[in-house]
Amino acid sequence: MIQAAETVELTYRPTRGDILAGIRARERVRRLDALRWALVALMAGLGLLLTLSPDGAGAMNVLVYGPLALFVWSVPHLQAGHVLRAVRRQGEYRTTVTGTGVSAAAEHAALTARWSLFRGYRETPGHFVLLGGDPNILCLEVLPKRGLGDPEDADLLRTILDRNLKRL
Repeated sequence: MIQAAETVELTYRPTRGDILAGIRARERVRRLDALRWALVALMAGLGLLLTLSPDGAGAMNVLVYGPLALFVWSVPHLQAGHVLRAVRRQGEYRTTVTGTGVSAAAEHAALTARWSLFRGYRETPGHFVLLGGDPNILCLEVLPKRGLGDPEDADLLRTILDRNLKRL
């Protein structure tokens, strides 16, 4: 039986920063952040090399490779914007974390997920990010620390997560 002391409640409105923290945590676990930065560096380097070469098209390379590198860098920010538009209309979230899982309720929806849905979690300075067990980690649950009623609840939440999930 779950005791009240083993329950943590959060109340918050999702922000772009919350969603971006979740996407970044997912990318680090999947090692996509290193790939993205390698692509940005490759495109920037190639554009610079072609721009400075005697046979190069000069400024035209900057106009091609610059925006391409910027786009690759900005993909997580674009994703966060799309997700925020989808969840913003839900209003305020009330999330409860217990020994059995996570339950979130908002104005138009409610969701309960058992721990078996998640492969683990990652803590950032402002969030706990629960990562789904599917191969591409499409399922995320972002728990912003600002939603905790008491700063000491972060320690209890960390204890519950450590007991039920692997820290990634």
